Parts: sequence; structure tokens; C-alpha cells
Amino acid sequence: MSLVLDNLGIYFDPTRPSSLEQHIANSVDLRSGQKLRSAQLIASLTKAGLSKYNLSGDLPDLPQGRRILVPGQVEDDASIQFGCSDVRTNLELLRQTWTANPDAIVIYKPHPDVAKGLRKGQILDQEAAKYADVIATDADIHQLLNAVDEVWTMTSLTGFEALMRGVKVTCLGAPFYAGWGLTTDLGKTPARRQSKPTLEGLVHATLIDYPRYRDPVSGMPSAVETVVERLATGENVRVGFGLRLLSKLQGLLASQAWLWR
Repeated sequence: MSLVLDNLGIYFDPTRPSSLEQHIANSVDLRSGQKLRSAQLIASLTKAGLSKYNLSGDLPDLPQGRRILVPGQVEDDASIQFGCSDVRTNLELLRQTWTANPDAIVIYKPHPDVAKGLRKGQILDQEAAKYADVIATDADIHQLLNAVDEVWTMTSLTGFEALMRGVKVTCLGAPFYAGWGLTTDLGKTPARRQSKPTLEGLVHATLIDYPRYRDPVSGMPSAVETVVERLATGENVRVGFGLRLLSKLQGLLASQAWLWR
């Protein structure tokens, strides 16, 4: 339901500037109405429990203590290729998180596409169990984020979703939301990211200024709020045969990125 066009770079590549970076830098000067709109958007997203994948699942029993969620990623994803240096695998991310937080409860959630065997990055349960107290493969990410104190990630969008829910985020890579003073950054972030936006500014830049949206009901360009409402209610959001076929092909071809990148 959204499309990004960037005439400078692209949001997942921190090695060069992007239009998103410009929007984030300029968001320090949001008007009062823009701040209110962004705050209301955050409230709508979190109240509806929306996330990137919107997959349901039961929350496992979680031990008491300081809980850290480690979201797994697709290891050949472009955001890791361009935005990570020292830590580039899920196993190393887990190990670093466990090493830095020996007294915490570490919860590992494999990436949905990796768990299905569609993408690179799988960790055997016995290997993950060396560093994770809980492996939450099928848990709803929204419920997990509401149950943890921190997120440690390379470049996962889960970090951005965590910020919107008031959860502390530590980044070992350089996702688009790192380097602006809202995250703890253990990886290298671009020196050009000097502005200090608020959370409302980051969200306004990322979800309001940067993408363009299409209403699946009317087929017309729309505001982000309309898309949030469609996703929250499921109103007339139908996926036709063509999109289902495209989705399956995308999954099959994702591990052969050299064919299309």
C-alpha cells in the first residue's frame, strides 16, 4: 500500500545520503499541527497492534527480569550488506547481546521468512539456546514489544516499532532510525546525522513525509491514516491471485538476489 521513490539514495543504505535522512534532519522544525498528527499516528499504530508483518501468535511464558528482545533478520538483506560492519549474522548478534547483558532475559525471535526457510539467516535451536533464554518463533511481535524492556538489533525495522512503543533500542548496525540520539548506537552511524529529532519528528519523516500511499479500497492516493485504518479493520483489503502469485515468486527469488539487484 506504499511506495518510496528517493532521488538521492535509499533509506536502507547509510553509505550515502537519502531523502529520508533529509526529512529526518528537517523534522526538528515540525509545526505544532505536524507534531500532533505524528503523535496521533503513533497512538493509532500502537493501539491497533500493527507491525511490518501483522502476524498473529501466542506470547510464550517469559521469565521475570530485564527482558531484551533480539529480532532475527534476513542475513543477505540490503540493510545488513550496506549498514553493518562487525556484526552481520543473527548468531553473532545474539552472542553480543548475551555477552553485554549477562543478567538479562534474552528473547530471540527468528525472522518470519527465515523461519519458513525462504531466506538466509537460520540458527539451529540448540545454537540459539546458548545465548537466548526464550526462542519465540511464532509470537506476535506487538505483544513481545509490550512485554520487553529493550530491543537489540542490527538494522531491523522492529527497532523503529520499538521506539514508537517507548522501548529502549540498541543498534549494532546503522538503520535509518539510528544516529539521531533516539537509540544507543554500538555500530558506526553516518557523521552527517547531526540533528536531534524527537520521536514524533522521526515518525513524521518516516511514515508521513517519505512514502506515498494507495488506498486499496478506492485505488486512489491516500494519507497514511487511511492505510492504518484499512489494516486495523481489514476493511475491503483483499489480496487477489496476482498479488499472491507475486508474493510467492518474491519469496522464491529472494535468496537469488543477484538475479534482480
